[in-house]
Amino acid sequence: MNADWERGYAAGYSAAHRTDVRDITSDLGMAAPVKEAQKPKRKASAYAKRYGKMFRRVAPKYKLKNGAWAKDGFKRAQKAAHKLAKK
Repeated sequence: MNADWERGYAAGYSAAHRTDVRDITSDLGMAAPVKEAQKPKRKASAYAKRYGKMFRRVAPKYKLKNGAWAKDGFKRAQKAAHKLAKK
């Protein structure tokens, strides 16, 4: 019984890790999935960089001592950062 179990285990293990598995999409006449090329990241605009800098500067004013946002703090920080970035 032990030898049967070992053969079954070995067969299952090797079947799970096989690299010569057939591609069923070609057997069924379907097109194989095509991997899409990665799109290049968009470059951040000068305004976006300025806004980010201003947001990091004003954010602590709208946070509590424990680091959580105060009531409507994110919204107010965002508005303040946009106002400063436009200058």
